[in-house]
Amino acid sequence: MRSIRFAIFCIASLVVAVSVRAADKPNVLFIAVDDLRPQLKCYGREQMISPNIDALAARGALFERAYCMVPTCGASRAALMTSIRPARNRFVTHLAWAEREAANAIPLHKQFKNAGYTTISLGKVFHHKEDHADGWSEPAWRSGLPGYLDSAAQKAAIAENKKTWPQKSKHSAAPFEAYEADDEQYQDGQCASRAISCLQKFSEQPQQPFFMAVGFLKPHLPFNAPQKYWDLYDAEKIQLPDNYHAPQDAPAGAVHNSGELRAYAGIHPKNPVDEATARKLIHGYYACVSFTDAQIGRLLSSLDELGLRENTIVVLWGDHGWQLGEHGMWNKHSCFETSMHAPLIVAAPQRLGVQPGTRIRSLTEFIDIYPSLCELAGLEIPAHVQGVSFVPQLLEPSQPGKDFAIGRFGPGDTLRKDNVRYSEYTSNQDEITGKMLFDHRTDPSENINISSQRSADTDELSKELNQLKGR
Repeated sequence: MRSIRFAIFCIASLVVAVSVRAADKPNVLFIAVDDLRPQLKCYGREQMISPNIDALAARGALFERAYCMVPTCGASRAALMTSIRPARNRFVTHLAWAEREAANAIPLHKQFKNAGYTTISLGKVFHHKEDHADGWSEPAWRSGLPGYLDSAAQKAAIAENKKTWPQKSKHSAAPFEAYEADDEQYQDGQCASRAISCLQKFSEQPQQPFFMAVGFLKPHLPFNAPQKYWDLYDAEKIQLPDNYHAPQDAPAGAVHNSGELRAYAGIHPKNPVDEATARKLIHGYYACVSFTDAQIGRLLSSLDELGLRENTIVVLWGDHGWQLGEHGMWNKHSCFETSMHAPLIVAAPQRLGVQPGTRIRSLTEFIDIYPSLCELAGLEIPAHVQGVSFVPQLLEPSQPGKDFAIGRFGPGDTLRKDNVRYSEYTSNQDEITGKMLFDHRTDPSENINISSQRSADTDELSKELNQLKGR
């Protein structure tokens, strides 16, 4: 049976290679979603209303275990777009610049531009709009609309925030907004409309291939979305996670105080978020996921209506995970599964051999997206690329793929294996200050650090982590 599957894989690979040479170059629709964890029905979250992303997964391949490289937006995107691993002094914070921190790398979009593609950036793709600007065929575009629509309410919230907690270093408005508004009154709605306009232009020149990156902001804080998306969910049914507490025996530095959230009005600068506010935050996150799903639906419907679907590779990814109260945290910025695990879906033209409804179980790293897209489009893979193409798994999901995924945040480096996650924290002098091991067979929520009980396993995982991590 194994030899038969391998033969099928070889034949499918040949079909892909021949079809890419024989046909027009496939277009690429590259969709990024900020702070999107696998909080989607297609990932088994039954309470979610995400029909458009679910439909994309049904006609393409869903990666069940895909992992970001750094759970903060700028660093994650820089690593993905260059296919270079982060390190202690490279791709560290949300302010990372790909062109400065990996100056010799050809970013993904520029590789496509060099191959004759029209390359377009709409919304948030890199953290900095100007990052690798020469790789886009025209200046990167972002919406100029305000993030909040009820300006009077937000001014009042900021004033109350300053009055209640003058010790806060930053004072933001409320962490959520539900407002009676049309989708296009918010930034992501306008971004989707801009992308649809671009697709219309592309449909008029079908011989010119395009690489269009569309970056949606929500569900990033603040959780602002039209009221109708809040109304999709019953607030009374929203519950806190079972592990609304720190893990047992977690080392120093593993759990943070959710600093990103603390600036917002109504959020205590130090104390745990109260239950009512916590449930409202979860509700807001859900509403924003459904809002962004609707914008993605508009985009994918236009792709179909304009006759572009059959020659377009669609890639959808969330730049990292997000804690919705797990371990008492509210945002990313950790080495836990909830920060590192993110959605990845690839739908490709039928001639490329990706079967509808494919689910890929093998471990995948976001640096693998770059070489995979190059292979699917018949482009050369630059020498600097550190990722490994997952095209073999797209064509034959039973192919083993990687057996690890590496990530890092701050002083922590983390290794995901088939059944375990191991994290190691070090000082600036590379001295180990803490270790964390979770066995997902018995503790999938990562609640009990067992590194001290399984020292032999920990030592072996530490060795592998330090061999594989970025330098």
